[in-house]
Amino acid sequence: MPIQRRHLLATALAAAPGLRSGPGWAETRTLAPRPLAFPRDHGSHHDTRTEWWYLTGHGQAGDGRLYGFQITFFRSRVDAAARLPGRLAARQLLFAHAAITDVGGARLWHDQRIARWNGEVPADTERGVFARETDTEVVLRDWHLRRRPDGGYEARIGGDEIGIELQATPRQPLLLQGDAGFSRKGPQPAQASFYVSHPQLAVQARLRLPGTRVAVRGSAWLDHEWSEALLHPDAMGWDWIGMNLGDGAALTAFRLRRADGSALWAGGSWRTAAGVLTVFGPDALAWTPRRRWTSPRTGADYPVAWRLDTPAGSFTVQSLVDAQELDSRASTGTVYWEGLSDLLDAQGRRTGRGYLEMTGYAGRLVL
Repeated sequence: MPIQRRHLLATALAAAPGLRSGPGWAETRTLAPRPLAFPRDHGSHHDTRTEWWYLTGHGQAGDGRLYGFQITFFRSRVDAAARLPGRLAARQLLFAHAAITDVGGARLWHDQRIARWNGEVPADTERGVFARETDTEVVLRDWHLRRRPDGGYEARIGGDEIGIELQATPRQPLLLQGDAGFSRKGPQPAQASFYVSHPQLAVQARLRLPGTRVAVRGSAWLDHEWSEALLHPDAMGWDWIGMNLGDGAALTAFRLRRADGSALWAGGSWRTAAGVLTVFGPDALAWTPRRRWTSPRTGADYPVAWRLDTPAGSFTVQSLVDAQELDSRASTGTVYWEGLSDLLDAQGRRTGRGYLEMTGYAGRLVL
């Protein structure tokens, strides 16, 4: 890591006690369900502790080669800064992760950024650091994700080794997860989030990898989620999928996991191509590991193939490249697995494709 980025990381984390929870930290308020209003709720919710915009997708180049990509922006409230006067107080932290998976080369590249932010939108919005409240626009200097006036999204990432320039166009309406966008994440009322998905996005992207540039077309999925206290004290981490099916359906499934691997809480949804939505209850899913991969870098042992039983049917989720672990200890302080995966039906036929995310396998996840 360059010296400048090491210094930024050290100073940002020194100002960031709001990243952790527990005795001695600011009291956590409990979110309550409310009607969501757009475009306002596409924007940032500065008053909540944690928020993210997660865009994952895949595309094929002209020669048929398959690539996956991830662009994520995180916002974290810094509670201690609320007591500090002036515009120099770091009231928020912004993080960003980006990754590209080259399926043919069986390799993943990733990069990350972090910066402090005083909560105000700067005059120079092109290379500033901010998250706009009125609509999706998250900028971390030369990295950004924005919602276009037509409802699509555009993103630009300029990393040291990778680059992503992306346009994503909706083919379906928003999907409000849980109860009209209010999603429980544990047995206690405080463990909840507002959770909005936009599956089945049509994507055109230009990807830069060491020694090559490639244009791809494909499909993507955007998650926007904000919360006060997402994790139960017994939760080690979570497993999650967002899958676009070839017939236009969308499958979401997640579970919060204890240290022994058992499910603490679960949820998700199934939306047909015709728009019929089924919301999964906390006891409606069964995740069964089928195959595991051990990271040579961290020693974390990840299930990279799963049997998933849902009210919409039984599926197999399997990674297209096993080595899709992201080491983000230089920004969010976590190690997690986020990778392009196939969705197979009960007969073993590929019926969809999307991303599998697994956290808490390299140590307990702390938000």
